[in-house]
Amino acid sequence: MEHITLLLGIVIVTALVFDFTNGFHDTANAMATTISTGALKPKTAVAMSAVLNLVGAFLSVEVAKTISGGIVNEDGLKTEVIFAALVGAILWNLMTWLVGLPSSSSHALFGGLIGAAVMSQGWSSINGGTVVTKILIPAVAAPLVAGIAATLATRLTYRIGRNTDQKATAKGYRAGQIASAGLVSLAHGTNDAQKTMGIITLALITGGVLNPGANPPMWVIVSAGIAIALGTYLGGWRIIRTMGKGLTDLAPQQGFAAQTSAATAILASSHIGFSLSTTQVCSGAVMGAGLGRKGGVVRWSTATRMFVAWGLTLPAAGLVGAGAEFLTKQGPWGITVTAALLIAGSGVIWALSRRNAVDHTNVTDDEIRHDAIDGIDGIDGIDGRTVAEPAGVVTTAIAAVSPPPVGAMAASAPAGGTVKATVSAAPTTTTTGAMADPARPATV
Repeated sequence: MEHITLLLGIVIVTALVFDFTNGFHDTANAMATTISTGALKPKTAVAMSAVLNLVGAFLSVEVAKTISGGIVNEDGLKTEVIFAALVGAILWNLMTWLVGLPSSSSHALFGGLIGAAVMSQGWSSINGGTVVTKILIPAVAAPLVAGIAATLATRLTYRIGRNTDQKATAKGYRAGQIASAGLVSLAHGTNDAQKTMGIITLALITGGVLNPGANPPMWVIVSAGIAIALGTYLGGWRIIRTMGKGLTDLAPQQGFAAQTSAATAILASSHIGFSLSTTQVCSGAVMGAGLGRKGGVVRWSTATRMFVAWGLTLPAAGLVGAGAEFLTKQGPWGITVTAALLIAGSGVIWALSRRNAVDHTNVTDDEIRHDAIDGIDGIDGIDGRTVAEPAGVVTTAIAAVSPPPVGAMAASAPAGGTVKATVSAAPTTTTTGAMADPARPATV
């Protein structure tokens, strides 16, 4: 009994550590566009998001019940399995944070849990129907729904404001962005904080502390809410830079449309009990908003890296979870080795991140450089910074036939002579639509 109590304590602490990483990993979902457009200062944005994540944790327990009593069979499930699952989820979260990729913390947790359960009891321990209906289908549908909604909302927004002063409109939408970012943070708390509540509740059930099907106790709800709020406040600056500088060009109108669409999708899913990825929803909404604006473009090389990370999350976290479970089921020494590997791996990743630190002082810097590590442009393989992406065929063709800005023409005109306009087809990070818009978009 003493051993089980000690192990339960280790699992609960590890689950809260995962919740903490979930917080800073997903801060970008709510605040990347708000920070990049200048609607809020970085530290103010993450502080507001942290408070609302904490509030959202108390609004529902439907997602927690899906995790604690739906994905895996509780009968015969050992507490060691949950510990192994958390090891896989935490290490994947930290790896993707290191390279600045907004992958899904939710799918990392699910992958770790599935992999560890299969290693412990075989495939019969997995409720396949629940995995398909409440994880896989939402993983595909939610980003598409949010993206389409954001595209339509962006077009409607520009149509409504086509005869208004663009600068005045931009100020109003920046204020709207603050409200919509708060709504996304609140929605994030209702969905992601509950995942940790569910995993702790599952551990308590396997340890005999709670009966099967029990709701999360209040102390579990409070501790999970505080952990995700603290992680959010520290800010996942590396991922904020990716979502705030790498996907597309967003004006305040688009940022408002993207955040509102994402919040609606997340809140609806939390009410139903779908444990979807808030990262995928918000990323889909950002891309949809980028395409909804005339002249807008999505940087598909960055988006492709994100898609690859999304696809790898479940199997990669599952493999790590399975490996961790192989060790933990060897007994106390295996649990000790697994814990030591988790601490050592986390320390190595943190040390690598310090080589090129990203924080609130440089998260919005327009630093552009070539990736010397992997030889490609896009998101740097070590520090997560955005580097220049070559213009696509369509963007280059449009630029070749578009006149340069008036100021550039005047500056290049010789005294008493004619203006000679030269348009370069060099790599660019803005679109012609962005040049035509008085409210210059922020790169997202």
